[in-house]
Amino acid sequence: MIQLRPSASRGFADHGWLVARHSFSFADYYDPAEMGWGVLRVINEDRVAPGKGFATHGHRDMEIVTYVIEGALEHRDSLGNGEVIRPGEVQRMSAGSGVRHSEFNPSSSEATHLLQIWIEPRELGIAPGYEQQALAPGENVWRLIASPDAARGSTLIHQDASLYAACLASGAVLDYVLDPARLAYVHLVRGELLLNGLPMRAGDGAKIASESALRFAAGEDSEVLLFDLPH
Repeated sequence: MIQLRPSASRGFADHGWLVARHSFSFADYYDPAEMGWGVLRVINEDRVAPGKGFATHGHRDMEIVTYVIEGALEHRDSLGNGEVIRPGEVQRMSAGSGVRHSEFNPSSSEATHLLQIWIEPRELGIAPGYEQQALAPGENVWRLIASPDAARGSTLIHQDASLYAACLASGAVLDYVLDPARLAYVHLVRGELLLNGLPMRAGDGAKIASESALRFAAGEDSEVLLFDLPH
């Protein structure tokens, strides 16, 4: 089963300084049919105006992964971390028993385009943690960017879930073998491709269950995220 989620059907919010698309119910956007997919709870596609951002606020019991598409995002938190994340890097914050943080666009002229992803942890009340690192280079290959055991140099997340990214050149084909007992979710960051023959465009998502083979055929240069999730 592959259920497509067109970009235009996502939740939408325009706060002036922030324009957001919500793949799943979040803040003022609520759809009982879109409460997440397995342990994947949030995918927010945010565009943050220059010099603007999210003031200090708190989180608990969530694995928060930030993936910057364009621009930069400055992170500060109550653990003492202060970093700027840019395209080609991934950031993970484990909120655990509680953490406070802020996120701002440090540029005075360039907007920041990012994805913020929330994954439910397998255990509540863990010690908060933070990690940021560069993604492995490569085109037309799956790059493991987050996993439960930090395999292949990936960022550690406290859940039996793996997050992959791929940049595909126009005409490239990339396969993924999935355990049919698990779930998957696909988010197309940019470009156009066919997922098992189904057309996807930038911002589209796909819920996947009971599938064993996924084929991605890029119609133009594309960037895609793939979540391999417990059922």
